[in-house]
Amino acid sequence: MNSGPQRDAVCVGQFGAAHGVRGEIRLKPFTATPEGVAAYGPLFAEDGRVFEIEALRPAKEVVIVRVKGIRDRNAAEALNRVRLYVPRERLPAPDEDEFYHADLIGLQVETTAGEIFGRITALHDFGAGDLLEVAPAAGGPTVLVPFTKAAVPSVDLAAGRVVVAPEAVEETDQAARELPARSLTAGPDGR
Repeated sequence: MNSGPQRDAVCVGQFGAAHGVRGEIRLKPFTATPEGVAAYGPLFAEDGRVFEIEALRPAKEVVIVRVKGIRDRNAAEALNRVRLYVPRERLPAPDEDEFYHADLIGLQVETTAGEIFGRITALHDFGAGDLLEVAPAAGGPTVLVPFTKAAVPSVDLAAGRVVVAPEAVEETDQAARELPARSLTAGPDGR
């Protein structure tokens, strides 16, 4: 599997930094509940390695896991940033108006008038709700669109498209222009 994860696989989490010296690892789950990442059985990485979660406990924004065969900090650190997948058939079918992120990325975005606007490149949640990141077909910087019924009235997975209300894109773009400029500097620890 060196060419990436299977097409019918869904990313359910990503390993983070080692936690302690006995091989525990921080894991950022991409599941409805943080503990849900362990419910799907063995997880696999893009390179084909398989991981079994032996124990899991919640932490602030992640879960701390013990993985079968990982017993020291060095082995845990080697897994930092490894994405974890499960075959789609192990996942429950989403409810109406629920979607797996993997199903939305790459979809064509059209306006309610039927004009092609762009393509979904990513999904984000910065704490105020899900946002679609859209690369405009006309080029230029990506645009963030709130993933709400008002802003995205239609999602048609079978047709490979979503419909966005132009006013939602305009409001998001206008709000971005009105924000005061900010700059970031690295703190003493480099972050």
